[in-house]
Amino acid sequence: MAPDANDNNQDDLTAGMAHKERSNGDSAMPHDKSEEEEETDEEDDEEPKLKYASLTRSQGPVYRNGDAASTFLVAGDKMIIGTHNGNIHVISLPSFQSLRVYHAHSASITSVSISPFPPPLSSGKSEAVNRVAVEPRNSPARPPPSHVNASPSGKSPSQAPVPATPSNSIHIATSSIDGNVCVSSLVDQKDVILRNFGRPVQAVGISPEYKTDRSYLSGGLAGNLILTVGGRAGTSSTSNTTGAAAAAVGWLGTIGLGTNNGADTVLHSGEGTISAIKWSLSGKYVVWVNEQGIKIMRSNLRLQSSETELSWKRISHIDRPNLPGWEEMAGLWKARVEWVDQDGLESSDDDEEALPIQLGKPGTIASNVSVETPSVKNSTKEKLAEKLIVGWGGTIWIINVHSGGSGVGKEVGERKIARVEIATILRTDCIISGVSLYTPNLLLVLAYVAREQNLKKKDSGSQPGTPKRGVHRRQNALQPEMRIIDVVTKEEVCVADTLNVSRFESLSATDYHLGVLPILRTTSKIVAQRGALEVIGGIGYMAWDVTRDATLYPTRLFSSAASVRSGGSNGDAQSSIAASGVTSDVIATSYKGHAPHPTLLTRGMKVFIQSPYDCVLATRPTLSDHMLWLDTHEKYEEAWELLDMHPDALDGLPDRDFESSPSTPTKAQAQAQGQGSLVDFFADDSSQTTTSMNKNSNSQAEKEKRRIGEKWLQQLVKNRDWTKAGQVAGKVLGTSSSWEHWVWVFAEANRYQEITPYIPTVQLRPALPSLVYEVILGHYISHDRLRLKEVLDRWPPELYEVSSIITAIEGKLKIGEVQEDSVEGGEKGRDWRILMDGLAKLYLADGRAKDAFKCYVKLHDADAAMSLISEYRLVETISDDISGLILLRITEEQQKSAPMSELEEASVEPIRLLVDEAHSGTVRPETVISQLEHRTGMQPYLFFYFRALWNGDTFTAPNSPILQLHTPKNVNLAAVEGRSLVNDHADLAVRLFAEYDRAVFFAFLKTSQSYTLESASTICDRRQYIPELVYLLAKEGRTKQALTIIIEKLGDVSQAIAFAKEQDDPDLWNDLLDYSMNKPSFIRGLLEEVGTAIDSITLVRRIPEGLEIEGLREGLSRMIREYELQDSISEGVARVLRGEVAMEMKTLRTGQKRGVKFEVVHEARLGSRHGQHNGEAKATERPKNFKPGHCGGCGEAFFEDEKQILIGFPCGHIFHLSCFLTYDAAANLSAADLDADSSTDRARGRDGGIGPKIRHAQQLKGKVGTGCPVAVHKAV
Repeated sequence: MAPDANDNNQDDLTAGMAHKERSNGDSAMPHDKSEEEEETDEEDDEEPKLKYASLTRSQGPVYRNGDAASTFLVAGDKMIIGTHNGNIHVISLPSFQSLRVYHAHSASITSVSISPFPPPLSSGKSEAVNRVAVEPRNSPARPPPSHVNASPSGKSPSQAPVPATPSNSIHIATSSIDGNVCVSSLVDQKDVILRNFGRPVQAVGISPEYKTDRSYLSGGLAGNLILTVGGRAGTSSTSNTTGAAAAAVGWLGTIGLGTNNGADTVLHSGEGTISAIKWSLSGKYVVWVNEQGIKIMRSNLRLQSSETELSWKRISHIDRPNLPGWEEMAGLWKARVEWVDQDGLESSDDDEEALPIQLGKPGTIASNVSVETPSVKNSTKEKLAEKLIVGWGGTIWIINVHSGGSGVGKEVGERKIARVEIATILRTDCIISGVSLYTPNLLLVLAYVAREQNLKKKDSGSQPGTPKRGVHRRQNALQPEMRIIDVVTKEEVCVADTLNVSRFESLSATDYHLGVLPILRTTSKIVAQRGALEVIGGIGYMAWDVTRDATLYPTRLFSSAASVRSGGSNGDAQSSIAASGVTSDVIATSYKGHAPHPTLLTRGMKVFIQSPYDCVLATRPTLSDHMLWLDTHEKYEEAWELLDMHPDALDGLPDRDFESSPSTPTKAQAQAQGQGSLVDFFADDSSQTTTSMNKNSNSQAEKEKRRIGEKWLQQLVKNRDWTKAGQVAGKVLGTSSSWEHWVWVFAEANRYQEITPYIPTVQLRPALPSLVYEVILGHYISHDRLRLKEVLDRWPPELYEVSSIITAIEGKLKIGEVQEDSVEGGEKGRDWRILMDGLAKLYLADGRAKDAFKCYVKLHDADAAMSLISEYRLVETISDDISGLILLRITEEQQKSAPMSELEEASVEPIRLLVDEAHSGTVRPETVISQLEHRTGMQPYLFFYFRALWNGDTFTAPNSPILQLHTPKNVNLAAVEGRSLVNDHADLAVRLFAEYDRAVFFAFLKTSQSYTLESASTICDRRQYIPELVYLLAKEGRTKQALTIIIEKLGDVSQAIAFAKEQDDPDLWNDLLDYSMNKPSFIRGLLEEVGTAIDSITLVRRIPEGLEIEGLREGLSRMIREYELQDSISEGVARVLRGEVAMEMKTLRTGQKRGVKFEVVHEARLGSRHGQHNGEAKATERPKNFKPGHCGGCGEAFFEDEKQILIGFPCGHIFHLSCFLTYDAAANLSAADLDADSSTDRARGRDGGIGPKIRHAQQLKGKVGTGCPVAVHKAV
């Protein structure tokens, strides 16, 4: 009898096993220890492709009473185990809760099959309601079922009914070496059929539609493939394929006493023991294996009405390998058959980015549910053939079964049932105990490795499936191995994983079984309809419905914080899980006493390995597993990179002491502390809890990164890889203490260059001690000035004590270790310039702008110096060293040999700056002169300075205050002010201008009045500046001497004539004529250019007779034309003048003829003034304001019948004649005199003549000709 499960050595199984052990302590196979150690080391360096976990403890009831597993099946959310005692255990996944246990056989069970396969998906709420309806309220947890020793037909102890959910509505068919086949419903215990075939049955395959067709296939040692249809539930019957049973059935039928015990049909026979039978996933095909080979036939399912004759027709036969040993072992080796769900495979290794384990998106919860639209899924399946994998002995066949169609070639016109294609045949060095497809290109092979000398003896000595009871003599079997083989290359992709299972020495190849739960891909419609509870069940496998167990314990589950959160409705399973805030811990809590194994909650395909005493689960390693393996194998670089890209890789690892601060209390914690309320209790806190967990996880991830980074650094330093260590330090170090430690490590090893580029340049908290930076800078000051420049440019001065670095650099310069003329790296003064430049920057950081300016002056760094002057207004510094300022951009070589234009361009900026300071009064011209006038080589720059002052050239920097002062409107003002400053030093300016710019010199002579004429004349005479000297002589009044110089030294008649015209002195003209009379060229020049300046007749008369003058005619002609032109111009001017006078006279007459409009008063007049005027108006009675229609003298209104003459002016003023004549006290003519003359004329009979009017007008002309007296007075 097998020992109890508690005695099993279950702890021998180690997760993540990645090494082979070819020795089990037996010394029968000697080997070299050193070679084994080397091989083990190489294998340990390779990361395992699978992660293993023991599930043996979860199968405790299976091993009670010394029982052991003999067959195994896993599908959907069910695990079904058949034992050597004939018991069937139906276990729910992932909780490993026993659903039902029943005793079906009296001997070892050889195979298990279920219908439908795989089981249907759970239907959510309706399934939960059914479970609640089945169980009474407040019922205690279901006790574990007891074993049933009676036959299925007898009464068994009562068990809690299995809920009639879709996922539980399955039929289980089992076969045994007792010759029986048992078909039982999981839900209905009465729906059971037991049929005896008289010989050990090795395989059974139940129809996928057993619920409707009640049929199954079976076969065994008899070599018959039998189709059984029908049978009465709750009965035990004998197959009618045996002789006695067939005769009895026939005899009873003839007398009408036959019963419906089912019918058996032999579909195939005569080729030896049948070891495996399996229906395809679509139900269209059936495969079975006997001693002669592999057979595939068309089933009776999914046939159209015209294809009924194709049912149970064989499609193909594949012979067994014709290799040594197969003749004897073909009937003993149990074939392993697997129809592959191609949609449930893991992604190919060639596309690692698509693998969930490789991708590891942060913030998502694992799930092996993939959403697929129905149209895409259906179209994909139509194109794909059904794939079959058969492992038999040491050979593996990968077979594609294509749907039928029209024949080709010789079979044209014939209807093909299907087409079988052998895609690959692999041969191994082991006996295959299980095989499945892991990815489209990778095979999972459960390998049984036997010792060569005992291989045949071991397998031929016992019947397959014989229970291992008692003490056996064969104790030489090796541990099973899990191999991963590439289908394309036919080679193992990694080292085989050795599985440490209990009592492996006594087990054979038939004792091991391999089962696979593929990745389930469902439609978006189904996912959208699932709630949070169903999403929980979908973790690991969508059909693993937690609601089944949840409804068993509703009080427990619905009291949890994550029980009522509904998933999203967008059809995204992962988002539903994430939205619900559900984690593996919550799921485990909901199961209480039946907590699921953590490995079952991971995503991806799940591979189960079952032995008689153990169950092992293999899954793809998660990011956490990968992280742990990298850390364990000291692959710190990859570990850090993984954690940096996927912080969630830390999830699932053993807790470390991160010394992290406590997170925000959860709702449960708050309630425990008395801080909660009723509203808080019913509030949805999943998001808060998740947020807190994420923050804590991220914090732990950062600390774990730092821990791994420190180990990475230690590893690199140990290997003396300082360059990479420095780079890594910049990536992994994040605290000041760690930085301080590692900087000292590098410093002690004299590896400053490797760590310096990565030291933080921003302030850490707490800050990195300034001594760290100062030590590095001090090293570079002494040993590497080029690197010192880079560091000073990159490091902010806030990081270190500036004064300490200044002292160090000043000390190097003072002791003369680094000099201006020293040569480093083939460059003169390189290190000196670096130190001076660094010193200037440090001075600025220390607030010593003046010292920095001096450094830049020594470096001839004009840009930096000018920038400092503009920014800090270093006026005093400028006045201290003006020559140094001017020579900022000028080298010694330029100063010696460069032309004036180059020197001027190089010094224009400081010169204009000095001009600005002169205008502002900060640096007076006297200061500039005192420093430059007597200094060798500085005369040109003093000239540039004076010329800029004279022209008003100012500094053109954008922010210059002088530029803002001298805007275009005030530029003349700047020039005037500059010329005033130059005039204060006029004699120096004369000397400089005469030396360097004659044009400016002449302009200065003409403009300035401040220079000394004698000194200027002396300079001009010495330099033979004749025009300038002539100007000065004329300015002194010595015009005759000046004219003599022009004539004698220049011989320029034009200039002499121009000089004479300018002076306009008749004596000077006479001197010019006297000098010219014996010089024909001068006479011709006078005739051509003198014009009207002198009397031309006088000029012609003074020409000596008989003197031959070349060009005399042309000269006279030109002179005559000049006079004619002058006469024409005069006549034209006179004509224009007369025309203008005539126009103005016309305008005057028109104005004089124009009448003056004024108004009169129409109201009744007073009798005393009717038609009369007093004729006198005094100045004191003049009106202050003129009114229209009133007299400007007396202010009285005019009447229509005025008798006195009225005088009006264009300005609008109107006067009585008497008022006008008396307006001015100086008037010498009165109105009475005018009236007397008029009376005399009337007495002489000349009243109607024109003469009196003319005389009257002449008398008024003198008075009126002055204009309106009121306007005149106003103007005054």
